[in-house]
Amino acid sequence: MSAEPRVVLVTRPTALQELLVAHGTLRQATWVLERQGQTLGSVTQAHERREAALRTVLAGLPPTWRRSRIDRAELDRFLFEPDDLVVVLGQDGLVANVAKYLEDQPVVGINPDPERIDGVLVRFPAAAAGDLVRDLHAGRAKTEVRTRVEAVTDDGQRLRALNEIFVGHRSHQSARYALTALGATERQSSSGLLVATGTGATGWAASIARSSRVKVTLPGPAEPVVVLLVREAWPSKHTGTSLLGGRVDAVHVVSEMEHGGVLFGDGIEADAVALPYGRSVTVRAAPTGLRLAA
Repeated sequence: MSAEPRVVLVTRPTALQELLVAHGTLRQATWVLERQGQTLGSVTQAHERREAALRTVLAGLPPTWRRSRIDRAELDRFLFEPDDLVVVLGQDGLVANVAKYLEDQPVVGINPDPERIDGVLVRFPAAAAGDLVRDLHAGRAKTEVRTRVEAVTDDGQRLRALNEIFVGHRSHQSARYALTALGATERQSSSGLLVATGTGATGWAASIARSSRVKVTLPGPAEPVVVLLVREAWPSKHTGTSLLGGRVDAVHVVSEMEHGGVLFGDGIEADAVALPYGRSVTVRAAPTGLRLAA
């Protein structure tokens, strides 16, 4: 390949950094925690492990390649280039946070703390980052494609997610809407609904599936299907509870919420899409998945 790519390194603040933002000084943060019977020991150690991993990743990247480092809070304002190579250093959830903003850019998940982080999506040690981005650029690295879910509103707004898309009320109180899926239509009042992928099937979707009376086989992460799960549907004269979930090709929702109706992806409510009364949204498997270094 001719031109050298850009490596985009994505991180998020550590717990220690967030404490310093909240309390101003290390001494004040220590005082607050001690009043709660806690200490800074564990968060300091986790911070030091993340910082050591960060130094290792940066040292391993090709020195002549362009680099951009961004924080999770900047993702909705950052412009990814088509040929970017994305390195995510953090917890598994940070990969999901990044995935919604990507097209076909490959992602390398780096685990800064294997003793504390499961590493389902951040599988590699910091020392492997440099070789992995070189191999990806040269076409030598293996990748797996994980299905994403996509929502498109009738006014053209689009939202993607790796785990699930939530449709409901912003406060998680009763949401009213007309739902079309699985060959049927039903007006419902519920705590909202999820449309989840196989990657999300081990998280929020699995919890809802266990607590509901819906029997559905959750898909694998690469299966190009999504699953509908309705939360706490309430029967009344005007709303039903017969359409509660299953594997679907698409879900169509028409909002009947006068205020507070939203949809958001992977639990990130900061960039939620508003669903005022009458607005409709269709949710299905996205046409492209997340390319994750394997």
